[in-house]
Amino acid sequence: PAAGRREDQNLQPSRGVDGPVIRQPTPVPDSRLLLLRKSLTPLDEEPSPGSSLPQDRTHAAVSVVLRIRAHLEILLIRRAQAKGDPWSGDMALPGGRRDPADRDLLHTAIRETLEETEVDLGMEGATLLGRMEPLIPYTRHLPPLAIQPFVFQVPEDTQASVASPEVDQVFWTPLSRLWAPEASGTVEILLDGARAKFPCYRVDGNVVWGLTYRILKDIEQKF
Repeated sequence: PAAGRREDQNLQPSRGVDGPVIRQPTPVPDSRLLLLRKSLTPLDEEPSPGSSLPQDRTHAAVSVVLRIRAHLEILLIRRAQAKGDPWSGDMALPGGRRDPADRDLLHTAIRETLEETEVDLGMEGATLLGRMEPLIPYTRHLPPLAIQPFVFQVPEDTQASVASPEVDQVFWTPLSRLWAPEASGTVEILLDGARAKFPCYRVDGNVVWGLTYRILKDIEQKF
């Protein structure tokens, strides 16, 4: 199903040949996100010293999509099994590499989220809360990426579905379950012929680790 929509003036994009035009949102109506929003960098603010994306890496963007319900929910995907994909079968946030046609990384995040989950972050009812600090992979077996996360709020009736062969499943996961003490743990991953332990979240039989874990842990610490 397509993403749910309703009248909302928090984000008022117009759509043209270069994609949606994002205007600055008005104050966030959901009080649970006020502290989070204050900790994020506004779209029109220059990156702080040392937080710009390295130019010697491929740039990518991901979307942290929070659905407003009694329990705040986050949109996660499980990537499809694919030979040669270093994230094959992993839990992840919607997103991907910047396309040459993308005006900027915000549009990369919006485009990739729509292509993978049918959630349209450029339409009425969606609110861009801000951007997080960029990050790069720790391990050498991953591509040389620099990843910019953006955080969005979407209405309670927003629906998501698998919209790409690169995605196996989509999940709306309550943050309260993701961040419950019993969900935190470690996972052993085989890298370069040796097994290594990494911190992770475990929820509904799924393991969230690596770059996605680092982003969600940062979000958890901002609440």
